[in-house]
Amino acid sequence: MSFPFNLKTFTGTIVRTLGATAIALTVAWPAAAAVDIQEVRSDSGVTAWLVEDYTIPMIAINFAFEGGATQDPDGKGGLVNLMSALFDEGAGDLESNDYQEALDNAGAEMSFNATTDALYGSMRLLSDNKDEALRLLALAVNEPRFDETPVERMRQQILTGIRASSRDPQRQGMRQFSRTLYGDHPYALEREGTEETITVVTPDDLRAAHGDLLAKSNLHVAVVGAIDAETLKADLDRIFGDLPDEARLKDIARVEPKLGEEVLYEFALPQSTLQLVYPGIERDDPEFFAAYLMNHIFGGGTFSSRLFNEVRETRGLTYGIGSWLQGREYSNSLAISTSTRADQVTQALDVIRQEVAKFIAEGPTEEELAKAKTYVIGAYAINNLDSSASIARTLLELQRDDLGIDYIETRVDQIESVTLDEVRASAQRLLSAEPSLLVIGPGARETDTGNDAAAGEGETDSSN
Repeated sequence: MSFPFNLKTFTGTIVRTLGATAIALTVAWPAAAAVDIQEVRSDSGVTAWLVEDYTIPMIAINFAFEGGATQDPDGKGGLVNLMSALFDEGAGDLESNDYQEALDNAGAEMSFNATTDALYGSMRLLSDNKDEALRLLALAVNEPRFDETPVERMRQQILTGIRASSRDPQRQGMRQFSRTLYGDHPYALEREGTEETITVVTPDDLRAAHGDLLAKSNLHVAVVGAIDAETLKADLDRIFGDLPDEARLKDIARVEPKLGEEVLYEFALPQSTLQLVYPGIERDDPEFFAAYLMNHIFGGGTFSSRLFNEVRETRGLTYGIGSWLQGREYSNSLAISTSTRADQVTQALDVIRQEVAKFIAEGPTEEELAKAKTYVIGAYAINNLDSSASIARTLLELQRDDLGIDYIETRVDQIESVTLDEVRASAQRLLSAEPSLLVIGPGARETDTGNDAAAGEGETDSSN
């Protein structure tokens, strides 16, 4: 799962206070350092994963409540996304300006963000100012005000983005593709909502959603920094202890992307965008790492994959091409994406389909698999464990994926144990289906996409 954080810029006192120390938080953690993870459980039942680190006097707290934009009420799409923009716009007895000034004076950085499947929050703080920073975080989590003025200001910002995206052919094409893939499922909708749905959301709606969504039962917490387990136990209760025990979430059905469909979105662009969607794989599937390595060899390795070498290096049909496994709470897929000149769309699709058929028939070589294992093992520390902030994000996603507290220790053995036959079987399992196809660009509806001829051919999750 990808980590979608849009951190608000923080200036003034916090910049002067944190200075080089904040930079150190981002870059100080040695990539090869061991990660000693402790499970901490508070008296009220809040559980967190903790990595103690006293290199610098800072603490990173990341948390997530399961149930994001999929929990928007009918006719009020975008509500959870709007709510996520308002936690620092006044809480408790502090109105918006007073709250943000207090946060600034505490030398802390706070962020909330809604994705389709979860509501994320985070705080970065100096350990010397911990009590005041966590008091403000507790107010935001438990007592957001949702006052009319900031609600309207954030609503207008979101509406500006919605209107801008309505003029973006890439966004419009992808929206049409999502509706084709997912029908009336929430995954077919934009998390920002529409002009019609976001306009009717009221402060009372936000308060009701807050009461339904924020609870201990759907909460995950990760903490990295200068704090010990006993201190954290008390702080967890200070922040989250007063939340309801159980969230009130509506049931969301599983959905698989509809295959064998075409969306041809015509627009006068310099070049055409192509995306093909195949079946995916569950994160807890025993064959997940076989699929992960297969995808890396086929299209996930940016400058080393089969698709990159054939479509770009050999044929010169694109500047870039890639594939990725997308894991979501209620659906999974494998996608291939590229762009090319409009007059080369048919040729590019033919080459991609030929490579798919060849990969299904032959699979990778032993050398390709060995190189993929080396890269995937080595890149994990660089991408996921190179700073306190990245470790906190990684621990949070490991909890969301239910991978176990020993996952970082066992991951290498899981990857090394994958055999060539398992990777070949994964290619046959995921790539043999007829994919759905999106083409965005000039003359898209006149493009010969060649499905009839090819019908018989057959988050990159950074937490992996």
